[in-house]
Amino acid sequence: MTSIGTGYDLSASTYSPDGRIFQVEYANKAVDNSGTTIGLRVKDGIVLAVEKLVHSKLLVPGASNRRIQTIDKHIGLATAGYLADGRHLANRARSEASNFREFYHSPPQVKDMTERLGQYVQVYTLYSSVRPFGVSTILGGVDKTGPNLYVVEPSGVFFGYHGAAVGKGRQLAKAELEKLKLAELSTREAVFEAARIIHLVHEDNKEKEFELEMSWIGAETQGVFLPVPKDLHQEAEEKAKAALEAFE
Repeated sequence: MTSIGTGYDLSASTYSPDGRIFQVEYANKAVDNSGTTIGLRVKDGIVLAVEKLVHSKLLVPGASNRRIQTIDKHIGLATAGYLADGRHLANRARSEASNFREFYHSPPQVKDMTERLGQYVQVYTLYSSVRPFGVSTILGGVDKTGPNLYVVEPSGVFFGYHGAAVGKGRQLAKAELEKLKLAELSTREAVFEAARIIHLVHEDNKEKEFELEMSWIGAETQGVFLPVPKDLHQEAEEKAKAALEAFE
């Protein structure tokens, strides 16, 4: 990077001579060093899946520090980057959802929550007294407009997607997502595809253990954002491993 070491990277409120904000770029680098997170928007719902890297064999599987969290009963989010930053944004999103319900007496739409969260994230790129959040956030849910999937970047910008991937293996995951006919998949089929993609991208980092986290919302969950049931989760993992072995 040009301008490194000249003081332009000491504050999120300082531009470099070539018009860059290095603190935001560093936040993006923190996301790139994290496990892969993907989201699939299919015909009847949303599936979120996370490659949660396990840093110690002493950790109890699934006991804490989930990267997929529920925001409202019909909205969930998944993060890639710093766990603590992701937890803070999840709590902020829950607060925004609660305020929306209290003020408008109706459930918040996914786009409304994304706009509010994006504005909150962007504020943390404006002042020298704070730093940008080191997470990219995928928000998904089903509201009166149907299934919706968005990504909020560390800069505060957000976009709507049919399929999204963030984290270390995002390029390979995006390539795999582009091969799918997402608009024709059911949520159950998307669970199997999500598991396959996460296992595939983990091959580049296979010296590390990982947990596969998956949650979904759709017709099978009666419009409620829930973790994928254990039996379906296990079946999806087995099929993903079998597909990977056949691919090799």
